[in-house]
Amino acid sequence: MRQINRVAVLGAGVMGATIAAHLANAGLEVELLDIVPRELEENEKAAGLTLADEKVRNRIAAAGLKGLMKMKPAPFYLKDYAAQIRPGNFEDHLDRLKECDWVVEVVIEHLPIKLQLLEKVVPFLNDRAVLSTNTSGLSVNAIAEALPAEVRKRFLVTHFFNPPRYMRLLEVVGCNEADPQLVAEMAEFLSRRLGKGIVHAKDTPNFIANRIGVYAIYKGIQHMMEMDLGIEDVDAVAGPATARPKSAAFRTADLVGNDTLVHVGNNSYELLPDDEEREVFKVPEFMQQMIEKNLLGNKTRGGFYKKTKDENGKRVILAYDWRTGEYQAARRPKFPSVEAVKQVDDPARRLREVVNGKDQGAEYAWRTLRDTLIYTVNRIPEIADDVVNIDNAMKWGFNWEIGPFEMLDAIGVPAFVARAKKDGVAVPEALEGIECFYRFNERGEREYFDFASRGYLVREIPAGQVDLEVIRRSGGVVEKNAGASLLDLGDGVFCLEFHSKMNSISGDILSLTQKAVKRAEREGVALVVGNEGPNFSVGANLMLLAVALAEGAFEDIDLMVRQFQKATMALKYAKVPTVVAPFGMTLGGGAEYTLHADAVVAHAETYMGLVEIGVGLIPAGGGTKEMCLRAVELATRNGTDVTPFLFKHFQQIGMAKVAMGAMELFDMNYLRRGDSVTMDKSRQIADAKQKALALATNYRPPRPAQDIPAPGRSVAASIKSQLWNMRMGGFVTEYEEQLGGVIADVICGGDVPAGTPISEDYLLKLEREAFLKLCGQKKTAERIQHMLKKGKPLRN
Repeated sequence: MRQINRVAVLGAGVMGATIAAHLANAGLEVELLDIVPRELEENEKAAGLTLADEKVRNRIAAAGLKGLMKMKPAPFYLKDYAAQIRPGNFEDHLDRLKECDWVVEVVIEHLPIKLQLLEKVVPFLNDRAVLSTNTSGLSVNAIAEALPAEVRKRFLVTHFFNPPRYMRLLEVVGCNEADPQLVAEMAEFLSRRLGKGIVHAKDTPNFIANRIGVYAIYKGIQHMMEMDLGIEDVDAVAGPATARPKSAAFRTADLVGNDTLVHVGNNSYELLPDDEEREVFKVPEFMQQMIEKNLLGNKTRGGFYKKTKDENGKRVILAYDWRTGEYQAARRPKFPSVEAVKQVDDPARRLREVVNGKDQGAEYAWRTLRDTLIYTVNRIPEIADDVVNIDNAMKWGFNWEIGPFEMLDAIGVPAFVARAKKDGVAVPEALEGIECFYRFNERGEREYFDFASRGYLVREIPAGQVDLEVIRRSGGVVEKNAGASLLDLGDGVFCLEFHSKMNSISGDILSLTQKAVKRAEREGVALVVGNEGPNFSVGANLMLLAVALAEGAFEDIDLMVRQFQKATMALKYAKVPTVVAPFGMTLGGGAEYTLHADAVVAHAETYMGLVEIGVGLIPAGGGTKEMCLRAVELATRNGTDVTPFLFKHFQQIGMAKVAMGAMELFDMNYLRRGDSVTMDKSRQIADAKQKALALATNYRPPRPAQDIPAPGRSVAASIKSQLWNMRMGGFVTEYEEQLGGVIADVICGGDVPAGTPISEDYLLKLEREAFLKLCGQKKTAERIQHMLKKGKPLRN
């Protein structure tokens, strides 16, 4: 296994700086180097500095580092991680490279400039250092030709996607002489330590994701113009309706930048003389005009869309009319085919139903996908050897929900071929006779179609990973209901997997949780709670609560809350260790599940918070109780007053604070010492299993907490006085002040003097009573209805 501890990033522009930030996120020491300025700035002259001063010579790299602190979304997990980056320059600090295990060049996409820099760098590399270039369009072998033979063995492309912290894709391309073992070791390191989804591409212009993704956008523009559609029409179809991101086509272009899109298009046109679809990459005249007008997208505050305000100060979104070159108020097109799939969770089903629709939107979806999928099929083996690398590239690099070959499976390969032929389109011979690209064999293993052998190959599961679908298919389901399954992970470890809509927690999950704990106690050594959905859990099922409230079924609500508390307490006091593996949105009830485990293995991108106040309620699955206990525990351990810890926990609940990454959860006391963070999403369940097995050795089950010194009514009164001040200052509404008061009463242990011994059961009872009391409030009902209709909180 290759050890990499220190990395040099050559180039401190936006891409270089954000790569450096993510390397620091991974705990690596980073050298960030750039050129020496040729002229002094006015502020430097005023300070009496000269071109010889270190501050001036390091200015460009230092500015790159400083810029990271203001960026949104944040490139660092925590701002403190900036201390791991040391700025420098190409003239004074190349000797630092001798200590580096990996040097990644991230300068401008211009071959002579890259070659000139690498020539300077090579003499300073140690004999084990990996050298890579972050290029999106230049040939790795063209660059390698300028390097010594010894260095070529350690030279490859590591193409990060922007922004590096959030975009999972990393395309790896070794040069012809690169050591295959080294390339494999780097791929393993990049996935394990940086959390990257590795795709092995070939040395072709724009590699995989940009080649297909930009083709799809350009082809979409061509069909838009032929069908005389507007950009809003296209984005209504080219988003979630057809298994692609909410940013669809033109919002994605605004995010990426029209200049970047044009650069990739021009690159493809110039470097692909034999591409059968070369003409598609010609930049449309209206886009050239947009570039000339500096309408580059979000970075110039105007692209295909522009945000502005009307005469009343209300925010208005304008859309670019490609026919006139003017902006107009953005429309919200409603195609029946698109509207019909809005409530459909399965992306394959959404796509299939839309392309089979009968309206103009469905016709546009079919034409653009037909051409994109045919183009993709024709790219094997040119850009990659297999369908898996291409599908992963599009999912991880362009946020498609399913890849091109998964899309062909969704439509049905024979049906696709027949319809394309009916359109008079040239269908690749390679598609003939294929029933599907992906399937499971009789042993429950994943298989994919291999064009070279015209047969199916098994998708091997990499070491250190667990595939829950393979476990399900190979007879690993121990128990199951509509909302959850209990799986056998082997070695005595069971896994409770949620699979309800958005993994919202309902009676099915709650009842199976208790059964899962009992099963693990009886037949195993540990229990993991985890899943492979888009998010861990968005919380309790709000629709069920809304129905119960509408019917006035308060006894049912009381029963539901008791059942929720029993489930979380079963996790907390199981006779075997329990480990929860949260990721993505982990809200409300999802956070409460996490808080009650023995240990947590969170994915780095975990957005967790107790957000119930947004719907006029308090956390009542043990969340408020748990934050009271944690405050008391911290005060007792540190021999200090409980008030500051309690105020902090109250604020987190009262303001519905959501961590913007797992590292923030430690400071919020949602994660504690012994909990851990996994960078690679693919390894999370396996990491949780390992944690569970480690805990299972000599495990001592905890006992329900008794004789807890209640913070008491005096602390609650202090919180309430602050809430009053906030209402007087117009920061919270009258109802929010009331809600805050209810949270304060529960988290402080009720109306008792400070230090009164209370139990965990008593705190749970307070939670339940407060929850039921709030359920009876008209303003809470309004908040719940608003959340269900609009998907965002109401402040009433």
